[in-house]
Amino acid sequence: MAGLGRKVFAAGEVLTAANVNGYLMDQAVMVFDDSASRTSALGTAASEGMISYTKDDNTLQYYDGSAWNNVSSPGDITAVTAGYGLAGGGSSGDLTLTAGTTVTSSTATAYTIGTADAGTYLRFTEAGTVTVGTATSFGVGQQVQIFADGTAMTITTDGATIAGAGTAGTAVSFTVGNQYEAVAIFCVDTDTYRIIGNITAV
Repeated sequence: MAGLGRKVFAAGEVLTAANVNGYLMDQAVMVFDDSASRTSALGTAASEGMISYTKDDNTLQYYDGSAWNNVSSPGDITAVTAGYGLAGGGSSGDLTLTAGTTVTSSTATAYTIGTADAGTYLRFTEAGTVTVGTATSFGVGQQVQIFADGTAMTITTDGATIAGAGTAGTAVSFTVGNQYEAVAIFCVDTDTYRIIGNITAV
């Protein structure tokens, strides 16, 4: 029989079999070894609103009048991965994401921006050239920050479109205005980058 809802029993009232079944048994979470044992135990007595737990697959289900359905899952997120510019994440427990500020110093005089540089800060302590190309392969919205701590810096391309200071193209270059300037290289489209900062086209 279907669950009967809630009943307030009066003192001395006879607790009938129908009351036990309707107010207690059919409204409790019934535990079974598996769905087969549930079917065997309930037979045609399964009614809308019943709740069961099957131990073989640790599944909580409700009966909608025609079939057993899983109780709403707490969620299908299995992991949180830190994207560019973020640190943390994980696949279990309480997770935290924080803005990651990774500063990598380099004495290289020639450096090509790579995909892994997205969301990082690159500090160059020597005069040199930074290249943005098709191999950079940033996603739209990704960027890298450049600290030009050397005496001079040139930003150029080997095929990607770079733009800034009123100039754009696949064969252009820019010089950074002064030592200790900071410049951002921002992806605005596929293989297309905006150079933001104190730069001059050369």
